[in-house]
Amino acid sequence: MSKPLLFGRARLNALVTALVFGFAVAPAAAATLTMACDSIGHGNTVCKEGVKAWERKSGHTVKILSLPASSSERLVMYRQLLASQSPLLDVLTIDIVWPGILAESLLDLSAPAAASIKEHFPAIVKNNTVGGRLIAMPWFIDAGLLYYRKDLLEKYQQRVPGTWAELAATARLIQDAERSAGRPRMWGYVWQGKPYEGLTCDALEWIVSYGGGSIVEPSGAVTVDNPATIAALRMAKQWIGAISPPSVVSAREEESRAMFQDGNAVFLRNWPYVWAVVNAPDSAVRNKVGIAVLPRGPHGAVGTTLGGHQLAVSKFSRNSALAIDLVMFMTGRDEQKRRAILLGRSPTIGSLYQDPQLLAINPYQEILRAAAASATPRPSTVTGRKYEQVSAEVWKTVSGVLAEGKDPATGVKALASTLNAMHSGAAW
Repeated sequence: MSKPLLFGRARLNALVTALVFGFAVAPAAAATLTMACDSIGHGNTVCKEGVKAWERKSGHTVKILSLPASSSERLVMYRQLLASQSPLLDVLTIDIVWPGILAESLLDLSAPAAASIKEHFPAIVKNNTVGGRLIAMPWFIDAGLLYYRKDLLEKYQQRVPGTWAELAATARLIQDAERSAGRPRMWGYVWQGKPYEGLTCDALEWIVSYGGGSIVEPSGAVTVDNPATIAALRMAKQWIGAISPPSVVSAREEESRAMFQDGNAVFLRNWPYVWAVVNAPDSAVRNKVGIAVLPRGPHGAVGTTLGGHQLAVSKFSRNSALAIDLVMFMTGRDEQKRRAILLGRSPTIGSLYQDPQLLAINPYQEILRAAAASATPRPSTVTGRKYEQVSAEVWKTVSGVLAEGKDPATGVKALASTLNAMHSGAAW
């Protein structure tokens, strides 16, 4: 979830030229598809294995596009290819906040998905539906979670916090006790405070838990300027230097995860992928970590941001029927289970959270399911092509409060004014 990235036309053209050239030399074949898979690492290997299974089943072939690892660079690449109506790309892997941005260039999957779409979590199906069109199939889901040091909670006879107030009190108690015991680098709570998309996710969770709405409502109304939002930001501001290190304002997912995994934090907010990483053989906290839903706000609400990736089919595919079949295979039950086992990717099919094999790998499956089922989408579908701008205004405002000490009420008022200026009439 990188912040929007601007880079030179020469670099972009070079990337696209390389992509086009790579396929220009390939022999034409009516039954050869092109797919943008997971971009790097083991995820790319696991994706390719799934594609090979479909090739054996269908008798057709798939070429895997090598796209930039950066989410922002990938979006720019997609936009340029789709704007040129390029047939080079059949199946796209898209971030959960991209449906509204790319919808006009993607096929409606409502009919082919009619028999299976009810198996998937409603929130992610709603997120992927733009103007009544299902423009992407859910592939894996993310939801914000609370990771905690279960050994430290047991040592100090503390329970898993159910509210933000309890989290702050428990984090401070254990942090101070551990420092007194000779661990001066210990902090109570780490999260993502860098000004980028991740901060929008964290801020939305605080705001929702306080009853402040979802920044921009599904109706299109801008509702961020309210007392609950201001109170939520004041809460987070108070953490800095108290239970959260000053450096948290420059931390993304991996920086905060590393601090926790090195044994220097009691609590961590992050995504489901962290479970497999903190329990790796070389992890300092292996077998010492638990998972919980994020804390409730003062009125009992839980805020969890919806994340994840989907598979979509380009309108300009020359093999659209085959591309749809590939998407349905790759997002189906068996493939989602396989990816959950090999990658720790959380399925979008709710019944898989009761699967014995998955429960054996991660005993917190019910917590993952509950978080995913109740997660709040970012206002990306309603704001469409303007979402990148909307999110940038959100994280810049929140960063101003956290890192620069700006007044939350003043910041929120200015944010609402800016968003309303973007908003034209009843639609975005």
